[in-house]
Amino acid sequence: MTPTPVPPESGAVYPVGLRLRDRLVVVVGGGKVAHRRVAGLLEARARVTVVSPEVTPALEALVGPGALTWQPRRYEPGDLEGAWYAVAATDDPAVNAAVAEEAERARIFCARADDRAASSVWTPAIGRQGDLVIGVHGGGDPQRAIGVRDAVVAGLTDGSIRDRAARPTPGGSVVLVGGGPGDPGLITVRGRQALAHAEVVVADHLAPQSLLASLPPEVEVIDASKLPRGRSMAQEQINDLLVTHARAGRRVVRLKGGDPFVYGRGMEELQACAEAGIPVEVVPGITSAIAVPALAGIPVTHRGLTHEFVVVSGHLPPGHPQSLVDWTALARLRGTVVVLMGVDTAPAIAATLVEHGRAPETPVAIVSDGSTPTQRTVRTTLADLPRTLTEHDVRPPAVWVVGEVVGLSG
Repeated sequence: MTPTPVPPESGAVYPVGLRLRDRLVVVVGGGKVAHRRVAGLLEARARVTVVSPEVTPALEALVGPGALTWQPRRYEPGDLEGAWYAVAATDDPAVNAAVAEEAERARIFCARADDRAASSVWTPAIGRQGDLVIGVHGGGDPQRAIGVRDAVVAGLTDGSIRDRAARPTPGGSVVLVGGGPGDPGLITVRGRQALAHAEVVVADHLAPQSLLASLPPEVEVIDASKLPRGRSMAQEQINDLLVTHARAGRRVVRLKGGDPFVYGRGMEELQACAEAGIPVEVVPGITSAIAVPALAGIPVTHRGLTHEFVVVSGHLPPGHPQSLVDWTALARLRGTVVVLMGVDTAPAIAATLVEHGRAPETPVAIVSDGSTPTQRTVRTTLADLPRTLTEHDVRPPAVWVVGEVVGLSG
């Protein structure tokens, strides 16, 4: 029985969510289109079998772990037996037609990638936000559907479309969000989602400040900045704020610069909440240790040049009784050293590295205000680092990088 064509311009579809978990779905074809369809089906926890002589490398990589089954041959009649759903995604219209015809006879819905009119099902443009799934049919125009889908997802992400979801817990919660190096575009999607649902935001000065300006007026914003050698909210006070507001039943976001667990004292805050019985979620952020050098055109590793990189806190100089850094061992390394919070201590660090084996002419790059409009990069050497800092009046926040990778750009 040949499927009855549906005019592509017709919007006469019945939108429904297929619950395919552990149910067989057969995908005929192994190219780019099949790859995209399989990705969505696996996210729905379907049991996927791919029938195709060849598949993309990404699909092949899923076979070994058992994420999908691959039949490395051409389609044969009967391949859809037992399937709940089928996808015809080869580059041969005759094969796609045969798959669609078998599906029609077996009353299996089939998406034919090359001919919407001959498909018994149309795949919507799909977006996901946690457990929220957005599916958009564009009346026969896929690009229209994609545009609307993207607009809705963007609105849910930035909070302009409010998702009135139920509270994750009745007693409030805390989300530790890494905001990235400063550019609001570098926060993760999950981080933006957490901010969109926040009732209280406890933020430091290195977090993306423009994101705070976009919050609704009813959201309480608490300044928990720790200025270098300046005003600073005690960590104990921050911990208490998180616990107090969460116990009052509020959704609390602790917005930090970089990543919460890279010199961000995020674990201390997590432990304080856990001890108080407060549910905590950690949203990792893009750490400035990698992102800021990258934005300056400096990779922390490079094939054939360096096989290791070390991220070190420079807030205490070498020889300080509270320092936990083995600066002598770092000086013997040949790879990249990235120093955070080390502007004031840079002269002492550079001298120690040179004293214990690093060449004085080793390239150094200092990147200040990384990812912001005032980002600036100054290049020098270990020997000249103290003089360069003074001449260019370098101030925090700044990241400096030691190693041959600095010479790859600039």
